[in-house]
Amino acid sequence: MSSAHTFFALFGGIGGGEIILVLIIVLILFGGERMPELARSLGKTLREIKKATSGVEDEIKRALVEPPPTSRHTIKPALPEISALPHPLAPPPAPEPPTGTPTETPPHV
Repeated sequence: MSSAHTFFALFGGIGGGEIILVLIIVLILFGGERMPELARSLGKTLREIKKATSGVEDEIKRALVEPPPTSRHTIKPALPEISALPHPLAPPPAPEPPTGTPTETPPHV
């Protein structure tokens, strides 16, 4: 299917008579001297749209075929290793003895 057929397929059942009617209305509204300018701008717009869509398609195809680039930098994990975490059912660690000079112990009663 040619690009002209694809373009006009968007409009459903538009035929030759409707296209001629639209061109006559555009000619009346804009005049004969502005018609080539409008056609050029429409052609440039369609060309840019086609270029952009083909660029996006190429990027998607390339991303599916090529593996992602490897980085030379190592990424540190945000969470500690599982083995470094305390077991949830383990008793809490014993408190450490205070540091410094020992004070007198009170007599036992």
